[in-house]
Amino acid sequence: MRKISATYIFPGNQSPLKNGILFCEDDGTVIDLIDTGGQFREQAGIEHYSGILVPGFVNAHCHLELSHLKGKIPEKTGLGGFLGAINKLRNLEVENQEAEMNKADFQMKHAGIVAVGDVSNSYASLETKRNSKIKYHSFVEAFGFHPSRAERAYLYAEFVESMFRGFDLPASVTPHSPYSVSEKLFLKIRKKALAEDTILSVHNQESWDELAFFKDGSGGIARHIHEILGIDISHWQPTGKSSLEFTLSFIPKENPLLLVHNTFTSSEDIQLLKQQRHLENTFLVLCPNANLYIENRLPPVSLFQKEKMNICLGTDSLASNHALSVLQEMITLQHNFPEISLRDLVEWGCWNGAQALGLTGLFGSLDPGKKPGVNLITGVDLQRLKLTGKSKVKRLM
Repeated sequence: MRKISATYIFPGNQSPLKNGILFCEDDGTVIDLIDTGGQFREQAGIEHYSGILVPGFVNAHCHLELSHLKGKIPEKTGLGGFLGAINKLRNLEVENQEAEMNKADFQMKHAGIVAVGDVSNSYASLETKRNSKIKYHSFVEAFGFHPSRAERAYLYAEFVESMFRGFDLPASVTPHSPYSVSEKLFLKIRKKALAEDTILSVHNQESWDELAFFKDGSGGIARHIHEILGIDISHWQPTGKSSLEFTLSFIPKENPLLLVHNTFTSSEDIQLLKQQRHLENTFLVLCPNANLYIENRLPPVSLFQKEKMNICLGTDSLASNHALSVLQEMITLQHNFPEISLRDLVEWGCWNGAQALGLTGLFGSLDPGKKPGVNLITGVDLQRLKLTGKSKVKRLM
């Protein structure tokens, strides 16, 4: 048994405990969490750290299979430029792909991440996930902007999903985004999601180009689809409305939904969400470092907090980020939104992510009986309880 104490313990779903003591089995199973009332006394066998203890992190949005593209795509090109680069590069140097995925998986583990919602366009990550200590849920994305591709795209996504499930790896077929999935394909995904009660994840309002595409059919995404991909877009009729409204018209409100990025989500969009969905199974996944990498813009986090939305954290891919670290995402948010409390950041990076992936029975909080992972964060401003640029994470269990 291990007894671990720190200046503060943030349980993930409760108020922090000053000088609390965490009792764990040697395998990491939590036995008890003791509130000392802030009064720590030296006891035999207690490991005491200066810093904060938190549960293992949950990375709610990642693209593991793009790990081999680290450093290959210029920053701040906008989403249209980024998508064009991905299409040109993703099939290059694939002989290194598995090695780079293994490396990324290893780095996430040592960055204190215990669970990942991973976007998969193929089953290339299968072996990495089979051998990983991390718990993965694979969101198998279906792409097919033109209706003629709907059947083929859906059948391929189902095939990839079956490959993961065949090795007892959780997976679900999900739409990539409103601008890359036709109504016909959306309806096929909807029918399957309802029948199987699966978790869905959609890239949402990541760029201004997405808004323009739905408003009047203009912008970088329209050019990407037509000029780069060579897809006929003559069938497309802009809705003149929010892309989120288009997405929600196909997503069953009964199914858990992760809306990813939300960089250009407005107050009107939030009201629409509240009207059309159950907020307890709706999650806004923020990937701030990727947003800065691609669009050089951050989502309206203060709005999401004011509206009491469920916020999770993701890293996106190494093609759009410098590291797969939930702590680094937290630091970026703390720097840009200093009003966010450390308790909220920990909740977003642990408990809410576990809720989104349906994993609260395993992860997200330091409750007895769980084996959630235990992270020590140092370099914290312990007077103000704020993360700093010097904050680092060490995995203790």
